[in-house]
Amino acid sequence: MTPRATPLTPEQRRAALVEATVPLLFQHGRNVTTRLIAEAAGVAEGTIFRAFGTKDELIDAAIDAAMEPTRFEQDLREIDLDASLEERLEALVAAMQQRFARVFLLLDKLGMVAPDKERRREFRQRWDARLKPRVSDVLGGDADRLRVEPDRALDVIRLLTFAGSHPGIAEGRTLTPPEIVDVLLNGLLEREDS
Repeated sequence: MTPRATPLTPEQRRAALVEATVPLLFQHGRNVTTRLIAEAAGVAEGTIFRAFGTKDELIDAAIDAAMEPTRFEQDLREIDLDASLEERLEALVAAMQQRFARVFLLLDKLGMVAPDKERRREFRQRWDARLKPRVSDVLGGDADRLRVEPDRALDVIRLLTFAGSHPGIAEGRTLTPPEIVDVLLNGLLEREDS
């Protein structure tokens, strides 16, 4: 006889259900069924409703988990801070593009244009508290070379990357990290030979 698995605490069960639901959101959006969730989590459907009052509660928790910038934080940690400013910025822009692509896909699957105001506010607070210091590290000792304050530079990098990476805004002509960094560092004018 196979021994029974150790039962999960309510928090562990909720976390396991959320983890199983996140990938399903990218396939089915809010139309994911509790049957699919239960199969992915390896539980009976009734378990979902013992852990969460409603399917919508679980979906909302999974959306929050999917929007969590954990992967982006990891990508930021992997940027070589000894590389040139251009290389660091290209790595930063590439990480931002991956983050934005994931969010764009999720929003599309959910039939949303943008997260609701409360989620945007919460994300901005997390960005400022957790991510902005890491992004500032990418500028490092080159911050004094900028014509604008580092915080403003970070806003410009984020906004240009967002607009240049969104297929709808860019009308299918998205920008690559080297193109974005070239515009940031060199602008659009021809370079004058010295």
